[in-house]
Order: sequence, then structure tokens, then C-alpha cells
Amino acid sequence: MLSVKNICVALMAGAFVACGPEAEKLTKEELPRLEVSENGRYLSTEKGDPFFWLGDTGWLLFNKLDRDEAEVYLEDRKQKGYNVVQAMVLHTVPSVNVYGDSSLIDGDIAQPRVTMGNNPENEDEYDYWDHIDYIIDLAADKGIYMAVVPVWGSPVKAGLVNSSQAEKYATFLANRWKDRSNIIWLNGGDIHGSDSTQVWQTIGKTIREIDAENLITFHPRGRTASTDWFHDSPWLDFNMVQSGHRRYDQDTSQNEQKHYGEDNWRYINDDWAYSPAKPTIDAEPSYEGIPQGLHDITEPRWNDADVRRYAYWSVFAGAFGFTYGQNSVMQMHSATDTTTAYGSDETWLEGMQAPGAGQMRYLKELILSKDNYFERVPDQSLLAENGEQYERLIACRTDDYALIYNYTGRDMKVNMGVINGQEVKAQWFNPRNGELTEIGTFENQGVQEFKPEGEHQDGNDWVLVLESI
Repeated sequence: MLSVKNICVALMAGAFVACGPEAEKLTKEELPRLEVSENGRYLSTEKGDPFFWLGDTGWLLFNKLDRDEAEVYLEDRKQKGYNVVQAMVLHTVPSVNVYGDSSLIDGDIAQPRVTMGNNPENEDEYDYWDHIDYIIDLAADKGIYMAVVPVWGSPVKAGLVNSSQAEKYATFLANRWKDRSNIIWLNGGDIHGSDSTQVWQTIGKTIREIDAENLITFHPRGRTASTDWFHDSPWLDFNMVQSGHRRYDQDTSQNEQKHYGEDNWRYINDDWAYSPAKPTIDAEPSYEGIPQGLHDITEPRWNDADVRRYAYWSVFAGAFGFTYGQNSVMQMHSATDTTTAYGSDETWLEGMQAPGAGQMRYLKELILSKDNYFERVPDQSLLAENGEQYERLIACRTDDYALIYNYTGRDMKVNMGVINGQEVKAQWFNPRNGELTEIGTFENQGVQEFKPEGEHQDGNDWVLVLESI
């Protein structure tokens, strides 16, 4: 059985991890703040450098992990290339952390329980909010941005938060974290924007008035997008979709606005068409290791091939990044938990090593390896023919290169001449290990056929890389 004690000194084949007293010595490192790119499609740092969001859903990080465990989790994600972690500030109202610290006075979100000092050795000088501060600063030290959900949607839906309380609470949060450059605000929390709309508008407006620097978005319910309600809200900097956890045949609910099944690229297409342009991302697709459809634990589990498909489909359709999730990690399931959700049968320590978790970095590295980062656009005109569902090919390009994702290893017919050059160099990129294989040089005209190696089957996925010569 994996334990924090066993992996605290060495992680990821020898990478040193400071734990206990050593971890206490870490100080906040100022990361560059994030901005929306000039064309409204992507994120950049305040220095103008490209920022490809590779996120992980550590929803219960603040509630369920102590400082040593948070060190192990964040170091693992850093080593795997993640630069954003999505976490809830309040999952419930009130919330209690692993140390027994309660977040609120009398369960009132307008009255955070704050004590003087932050010494964990003295119960009178340490509280719920100090622990979150510590984790946010620890993440910054590792180059990780914290995308924080002020309050999850379910307690708001239950009537535990009104607009007046929300304003006081948002004022507290914004003043506390506005000077931390690694904060991203995720308003909402798995809820329709039409439910308790005034609360979400109040939180967004209040945070924006106090914190003019850090980015804000809205985390919506499954099979919906922030564009459904808040695209024109002045506080919303970028859009977010939750494509959800259902298969094609499970996506039949009449209560949802969109029935796209596993075609998460369709949400990105929808958002790309909005004006004015704002960046968009799928921040909650199907999680690795979670039952298909979410609630019936006898259903098959989503695997690494599935999460790769969601990642490449959405990014090539125009998303500025991708958020990965794993069933046990997102809920920080431990060996001492008396209950579990969605059939989690492994601890978060074990779940961190799921194969898909280590494969996400290859997408980030591929996109960042290309020049003219902010000029990339989705372009299906590269495809002379296409298919539906798993046979769907998704393409993107600049003037000088093109990338086409193929989930099933099917034959591909490509329209040449869309990018520059009389000739193009072709390569295969392997999403499972990040390796490039040379194909050859081709005239940049007419229709060219390409066939990846391996059988035509789900999960034999490849990216065709075309570069101008």
C-alpha cells in the first residue's frame, strides 16, 4: 500500500520532496499573472509568453489533505507537467478540513472563522484559511496556479447562501488572495447558471471589483457551458465547459441543453463562434477510472485512451488547454475513508499514477513546441473526408503547420495546400509516449492519404503533423 511516509522523501524516480519541517520553510514565489491573449482565444502570462493550461481536478485538496500530503500531490503533478489545479474552497457549508478546523462561524458563509496567527502547532493560531493559504503558496513555489471555486453549487442550490452573504464572503476571499498571482477564480461549481443566478453574479462582480488582475470564469453543470449564461458578464474573462461523464447512448436527459455525448469538441466549436471572442476550455470531461455515466458503478470505467481523446479533440477544436481528472484523486480518497463516491476502489496516492495522468503532458509539449502559438486555429478544411463519433478527425493549424488527431488509426485523406510551402514534412506523433516518427516529404497540393501504424481500432490514436518546408 502506498503511503505518504513511503514516498515523501523520494518521488518520481528520485525527485526530492520536502516534507514536515522542511516544507514549512517554503515561501511564496511570485508567478507571472495570467492574461487573455490579444486575439481573445488563448491565455498568456503578463510577460506575453504562451500559457497552455494543463489542469488537474484536485477538488477536495484543501479539505482532505494535510500539509505533507499536499506536498506529495503537488510535487507529483508538477513532475507530470501540470500547471493548474482546480480545487473547492467550500465543498459544503460549512466545510471542515483534515485538522478539524471549521471554515465558518455558525455555518454562515458571511462569517469566515478566522484566528490570529498561522502556527499549526498552536490550535489558537491556526485555522481553515491558513491551511488553504499554505497550499496556495506551496503550489506557487512549484509553478502551479490554483483555480479555486469559492463555494460549490450544491449548498447554494440548497438555499444556504443568499446574495447578501455571497457579497460579504466574496469580499473576504478577494481581499485575502488578490495579491497572490497564482489565483484563478472559478465562480459557480457544477451548477446551471440559471440556478441562483444572482448569487453567481454577485460573487463574480464583487471579486472583479476588488481583484482586477486575476482571471475569473464560471464552472458549469455537466453538458453545459458558461456561454449559456455569462459570456457577456463583465467579470467573466474566459469560458469553461463541462462536457461530462456520459457515453453517447447515455446522453439522453431532457433536462440538459446539449446532447453531444462524448463529442466534447462540439462545445468548443460553439464557444468559438461567440462574439466577442473569449478563450474556452473543457475543464471537466470524463475522468479516468470513473464509471461511464458516473453514478452506476457496475458500468465500464473511462480509461487513458478516453481521456486522451477528450484532450486532443478539445484542444485541436480551439481550446486553450485541458483539465484532466481521475476518480480517486479528484475526491482525494484515502484508506481511512468510511465512504466513497463513484466506486473509487483505490487511494488518491494510487490514482495519481493512472496511465492517462502521465500522458497529458505530451499534448502540452506538442502545442508549445510549435511557433506562432497565438495564431493556431481549428480548421476542418484540411480533411477531404471525415467520420462520426470515434471516427471523427479534428484538425488545427497555423500558416506553417497542421495537426490532425485520429483516435482509431483509420485511413486519412488530407487536403494539401492549406498551409504554406510547395512541400511539407509529415510526421506521426504518438499521444501515448510523445514520440515523433518521420513519414516523409510530400508535394503540398491535391489530396494525400496517410495511414498510421497498427490496427483500425479505438485507442490506436495518432496525430499527423504537417510542417511547411
